[in-house]
Amino acid sequence: MSDFPRWKYALVVIVLLFGIVYALPNAFPPQPAVQISGNRGTTIDASLKGKVEGLLAAAKVPATSIQIDDKAGRLLARFGGADAQSKASEALRTGLGDNYTVALNQASTVPAWLQAINANSMPLGLDLQGGVHFLMEVDKNAVIDTQETRYTDDIRSMLRDKKVNYDSVSRNARGQGVNVVLRTEADRQQAASLIGSDYPELQVADGPSTGNRFALNATIKPAKLREISQGMITQNLTTLRQRVNALGVSEPLIQQQGTNQIVVELAGVQDTAEAKKIIGAVASLQYRAGLYTSQEAMEAARTGNVPPDAKLYFGRDRRPYLLSKSVIASGDELVDAQSGRDPQNGTPMVSVTLNSSGARKMQEFTNNNVGKPMAVLYTTRTTETKMVDGKEVKTPKIVDEVINYANISSPFGKKFQTNGLPSDAEASELALLLRGGSFAVPVDIVGESVIGPSLGADNIDKGFKAVMLGLGLVLVAAAIYYKLFGLVADIALFFNLVLLVAVMSLIHVTLTMPGIAGIVLTLGMAIDANVLICERIREELRNGSSPLASIRTGYDKAWATILDANVTHLLAALGLMTMGSGPIKGFGVTLFIGILTSMFTSVTVTHAITALIHGGRKLKTLSV
Repeated sequence: MSDFPRWKYALVVIVLLFGIVYALPNAFPPQPAVQISGNRGTTIDASLKGKVEGLLAAAKVPATSIQIDDKAGRLLARFGGADAQSKASEALRTGLGDNYTVALNQASTVPAWLQAINANSMPLGLDLQGGVHFLMEVDKNAVIDTQETRYTDDIRSMLRDKKVNYDSVSRNARGQGVNVVLRTEADRQQAASLIGSDYPELQVADGPSTGNRFALNATIKPAKLREISQGMITQNLTTLRQRVNALGVSEPLIQQQGTNQIVVELAGVQDTAEAKKIIGAVASLQYRAGLYTSQEAMEAARTGNVPPDAKLYFGRDRRPYLLSKSVIASGDELVDAQSGRDPQNGTPMVSVTLNSSGARKMQEFTNNNVGKPMAVLYTTRTTETKMVDGKEVKTPKIVDEVINYANISSPFGKKFQTNGLPSDAEASELALLLRGGSFAVPVDIVGESVIGPSLGADNIDKGFKAVMLGLGLVLVAAAIYYKLFGLVADIALFFNLVLLVAVMSLIHVTLTMPGIAGIVLTLGMAIDANVLICERIREELRNGSSPLASIRTGYDKAWATILDANVTHLLAALGLMTMGSGPIKGFGVTLFIGILTSMFTSVTVTHAITALIHGGRKLKTLSV
């Protein structure tokens, strides 16, 4: 057909080749694997590979391959099945101990040439791959407590610095702000002016006055409190993502649900105890003074005789330290931490920023302790579950680790550097611990569920059969009813499925059961456009038009109707994508992409094929 330009042929060929290439990785199923990554101070090298091979041989679990990924800093052992993967994971966890993180994973089998052009298979969702689901709830009261306590300290520090006479600065009942008691009306006015200018997010109002006591109340504005609450939830999301990395989950789902809940889905993870231990741990940081010499610390560790003013802690290398029982500043007073290099000597360092309360305490301590040691103590609090008399008993477990110990070279306060780190990687990791090692506010796991891998495999099998059955029925019905044009529509429908899978793979859409439902629905809806085109061609033939003119008019006149119908479908899919979450959003994403690909294949691809078949021929009739 002369009315179909060559550039459109080229476009169709390019798009279909793109679809085939980027859908191809999904033909290579992932392989069960065990991922090993090093904890602080450990390395992934050939000696570790040899040790892993020995442990697997002793456990009689053969691995299909064991490879070191230098770029990712991990070792990956592949296995022939899920049972071998599970046995290997248990053997390696026991044999390697706490120095390494052993995690289940699904290793890609996509050829390297496809990965080089960023062609990867779609990640599978929890319902298809199996894994664990956690619902976590943020403690809203802790948000209020944290902020009101912070403002109490900051206001007290500010009034002291500005030399404003006051009797007390204390918190009211939760949610009712900070109460400031001053000595004169002039002091109250000055304090109100200072608080209003330095803390515009606080609402300042006069309180009741009795005798020579003048009260002032400062409460957090509701809009600011909502902003702070959302900020803390966002920080908790960041902390959770950092912790989930230790589990080796390739495509974790960590997202906010509602105003104070967080959903965590870890596909491929079956050990809920290990997952809870990592993502549910409560971590904190403390800066403490170093006491006594290293020889005295070693003697205290050997004999157990600890001086009354100190407490014994250990570093990651099991080196003992005697630290003061009093805390200089804690992690909740930290504003920011960034790794970098010291501009003077070029060595790795971490730059730390404290809030006003922490800065004041740090300044006072360092002014009086130049040349003396100070330590950064990292504390994690988890729970251990043990069976006692047939019942689960949860006991708290606290792990303390000295992550940095150095002498104070000069006084500092709000901003300071931690030097003496052995490498840039160590500095980056320390900054990560300081910045995101602890939750901004406590979170509790309020719900959990596990989907086994066998159920996920069953869902995949059923989903595949559903897609094939739906596609097959539509193909047969179209071929029988519309004959040659029906076969053309069938070819376009097949490429629609290929393009849909290719686009979803390229943008890393996680495939779930609702996503499979979206694919089936898309295939059923895609044939509608061809029905409209074929019926329009039939109508033109009945009106006496020539076959070629009927084809041309059929495509031209059907396009407006096809566009109108698909725009309404796109709006509905867009609503599901933007307003929905979880499975609903996944369904909407699949539907949205499917509508776009079906508009291309149903109109442009079928038109190109029809033009190739009928172009340049003298036709008396059409097989439609």
